[in-house]
Amino acid sequence: MTITNQQVAERAFLQQLYADEYYPDHVLDKGCAILRALCARIEAERPADLAALYVLTGAATEEFNLLEAEFEAAGSEIETVAREEIAEDFWFVASAYGFADADAEELISTREW
Repeated sequence: MTITNQQVAERAFLQQLYADEYYPDHVLDKGCAILRALCARIEAERPADLAALYVLTGAATEEFNLLEAEFEAAGSEIETVAREEIAEDFWFVASAYGFADADAEELISTREW
C-alpha cells in the first residue's frame, strides 16, 4: 500500500541510527519497514481514538521486540540512543495522523528494550 500522508511519505525513519555504524543497516531497514507498515495500517484502519491507535502501535512495537535478536547477532542492540530514536519516530507517526496528544510511552508500551 502506498502511504498517502505526504509528511509521513517524506520521513526518513531512524535517520540518526543510520548515521552511526554501530547499528547495522540491514536491521534498520527492517525497522523502517515496520514503521512504514504501521503507517499503512493506520491509513487502512483509520483508528478512531487513542485506544485504537495504541493497539496498532503496540503490534508494531512487538515487531521491534523481535528485531532485538537481529541487532544482537550483528553486534549491536536497541540501547538508549536507539530506544529514543524509535520512540521519536512512533510519536512522529502518531502526530502526523492527528494524534499529537498520544503518550509517547504508551505508543511503545509493549517494548522489551
